[in-house]
Amino acid sequence: MENKKYRNLTTAEISQLEGYGNCAEDWTTVWVAEPFCAECVRNSTFEGTVILGAIENHKHTDEALSLREGIYNSTLVNVTFGNHPTVHNVHMLSGYTVGDDVLLFNIDEMTCNPSNLVWLEPMNENGGRKILPFSGMTIGDAYMWARYRGRKAFMERLEQFTRDLLATDEGRYGRVGDCCVIKNTKSLHNLIIRSSKEDSSRVDSCITLRDGVVGYGCTIEYGVIAERFLLGEHVHLEFGLRLNDTVVGDNSTLARCEVGNSIIFPAHEQHHNNSFLIAGLIMGQSNIAAGGTIGSNHNSRTADNELAAGRGFWPGLCCSFKHSSRFASYCLLAKGDYPAELDITLPFALVNNNVSKDQLEVMPAYWWMYNMYAMDRNSKKFAKRDKRKIKAQHIEFDNLAPDTAEEIFCGMEQLRKWRTKSGEWKVERGEMEKSKRPTLILKGEEGLKAYEEMLVFYAMKNLESGERKVERGKCETDWVNIGGQLVSKPDMEHLITDVENGTICSWQQLHDRMDTLWEAYPAQREAHAYGVLCRLSGVDQLDDTLWHQYQQRYEEIKIYIEEQKVASRHKDEVNPFRNMTYWDDDERAAVLS
Repeated sequence: MENKKYRNLTTAEISQLEGYGNCAEDWTTVWVAEPFCAECVRNSTFEGTVILGAIENHKHTDEALSLREGIYNSTLVNVTFGNHPTVHNVHMLSGYTVGDDVLLFNIDEMTCNPSNLVWLEPMNENGGRKILPFSGMTIGDAYMWARYRGRKAFMERLEQFTRDLLATDEGRYGRVGDCCVIKNTKSLHNLIIRSSKEDSSRVDSCITLRDGVVGYGCTIEYGVIAERFLLGEHVHLEFGLRLNDTVVGDNSTLARCEVGNSIIFPAHEQHHNNSFLIAGLIMGQSNIAAGGTIGSNHNSRTADNELAAGRGFWPGLCCSFKHSSRFASYCLLAKGDYPAELDITLPFALVNNNVSKDQLEVMPAYWWMYNMYAMDRNSKKFAKRDKRKIKAQHIEFDNLAPDTAEEIFCGMEQLRKWRTKSGEWKVERGEMEKSKRPTLILKGEEGLKAYEEMLVFYAMKNLESGERKVERGKCETDWVNIGGQLVSKPDMEHLITDVENGTICSWQQLHDRMDTLWEAYPAQREAHAYGVLCRLSGVDQLDDTLWHQYQQRYEEIKIYIEEQKVASRHKDEVNPFRNMTYWDDDERAAVLS
């Protein structure tokens, strides 16, 4: 052993260990660090090379569980431990490198074969978007690899980056980070679990975890089965979740459901019974209600279709959709069984399948007009809930940002196209739904006005200093969401080209470029905001008169927002059906405070 931190066991220590019920295939391949307390290793078997960090006679406490530090009633095969391991009743632990202060308790099997690389098949069930997950892979990395399939050289370079990384000790599978807790779990195979003292991860009472990467601060517990997966930071999986071939973004919760072959961006909630999500791209800040069948493969002839939804996707109870469908950002879908493929291009819209009239109904800007409280809360709550200590994936949480602003412009253009001279709103059959039945636009005129207000609010909010710091210049109007980080399309094209030509030659260098783009993003967003006002005014540069007009409108809109937030909540407060379960106002106030 070249590392002088470790040493062979002494003859006295071997005798002592055997006296405590331990046995080894070859004691010369068991290495220990100082201090080493032999009495803290009991009734265990050692095979192959086993390296133990410092072991002392201390207690390791996890919630109500208190265990003695050391190795007890376990079988270790080719394992390396950091300092202060607490390992009790692990029937087979093989092929792992384990960090400092880790607790492993009541595990049937925890094995790894680092040479066995397993591909994930996200977004599409036919495997045409497969990726190789690795330690440190961001949601944006996974999305780029799965999405830009038409760029063959780009794909080849990303695979080479990954194989180079996985060939290193740091990149290979079979690693558990510092301060991780794993207990009462049946089987863990071929995993990387990232964990640290500041951002520890835990696995508790799971059935099977196989071929996956777990990010910092994750919690996986209570009957989870997960195979071929990648978790970002602070992901919570629980209560019988079944997960396969899926990438789950930071700060997300999945429970009591089935999710397969999907990429989910950060801040996703799906924690109700009888819902599943198959072959989907969900771009975050989303919520899947109970009873959903989101992209059921049984609704299509083949298994190679997909569903794509922008930020803020929110289908109601028992919603069912067909592949292939696409939804603009912040689509709210009313409860229903939607009988045909959908292409909803109006953001912040309410979508309804009106069964009695046999028509699809779409109300643009519904959030702004009728649920301002939820719209305002949506932007704030996700940023507030972001508890990540390590923020490798950059995330735009504001629901009004360059991507949604551009969707609003497109929505306004569509609404004007659909407005007839007679004042009706005519959507051609087959435009928003693959069917011959009509699509009705509800409150189109009000939606146009609301969209304009949203753009003014977005722009002035980003220019709120009161000065036109952004002068006439280039304004990017095409943006892509890379795992939560908004990147202008030209910047993204430049990044891809630099990967293809070898300027960027590793994942670390690619991550460095994404960091640089994030640093530049506030100024780009500000320039975009100024460009939005210019486009609304039909000018290249705002003069003093226009600027002061927008300042005045902004103040008026802020007042409107505050009024609408109160009004949208007031409807709940005075609703007798919502209040009838409380004896009086005092009880209601105490429960809801």
